[in-house]
Amino acid sequence: MRYSRIAASSVLILGLTGIANAQGPERYRLEKTDNGYVRMDTKTGAMSICEERSGQLVCKLAADERVAMQDEIERLQSSLKSVEERVTKLEGSLPARIDSALPTEEDFEKSLGYMERFFRRFMGIAKDMENEDQNPPPVAPNSDKT
Repeated sequence: MRYSRIAASSVLILGLTGIANAQGPERYRLEKTDNGYVRMDTKTGAMSICEERSGQLVCKLAADERVAMQDEIERLQSSLKSVEERVTKLEGSLPARIDSALPTEEDFEKSLGYMERFFRRFMGIAKDMENEDQNPPPVAPNSDKT
């Protein structure tokens, strides 16, 4: 009885090895553990825990951090794609907004004329004030002293 289990296990292992070789060269690795076997997909890194039950090797996916990490990677890729789309949309609309916000050459010249008039008038007022300080107006004699 014991020899038949060993033989059945050997056949199952050879069968799994044959399946693995059919999938690609050394795609899967099978390692013996105290409770059964661990099967690792060398391409994706996914691991399965296999146990022998009634002469058959039953495998189930191992719960590891890889699945959680892959979910987080997918979430971040989705978020990055969303941000890139928003940036592209904003960059696409930016030149139109800048061009429409800038004044035309005519508006610029008109504004420059206003500024020039303002500064000329301001400088005139400043010169007038300077002249008043240098040449104070004559004081009228007080006629109350008579």
